[in-house]
Amino acid sequence: MRTSIRLAALVLITAGVFAEGVALTARQDTKVVEITAERFAFTPSEIRVKAGTRLEIRLESDDTAHGFRIVGTDIDVELPKRGRGAATVTFQPQPGRYTFECSRICGAGHEFMRGVIIAE
Repeated sequence: MRTSIRLAALVLITAGVFAEGVALTARQDTKVVEITAERFAFTPSEIRVKAGTRLEIRLESDDTAHGFRIVGTDIDVELPKRGRGAATVTFQPQPGRYTFECSRICGAGHEFMRGVIIAE
């Protein structure tokens, strides 16, 4: 009886250590990227990451409301006007190039408001 209790405790402890290690690895593989939208541009407009890296993209506007869409994905959020908050999205790119763009008409240069995520 005591042997089975000890074995069960060892299994639980081992499982806990393993689960904690997996969570730690997941946090280490997340890259936080801060993007500012202003006057028909995203800064930075080019982001390079290792393929499979989980991106936490934090977005703020320095002027009017903008949108942020990653073409070919379901990511499409609105960025509030300056001083009214931020938006955050997560994205885990496979190898390739991913264009992002403003998805809310914001003025005469709206169509040029683009950037790229390059996953190598």
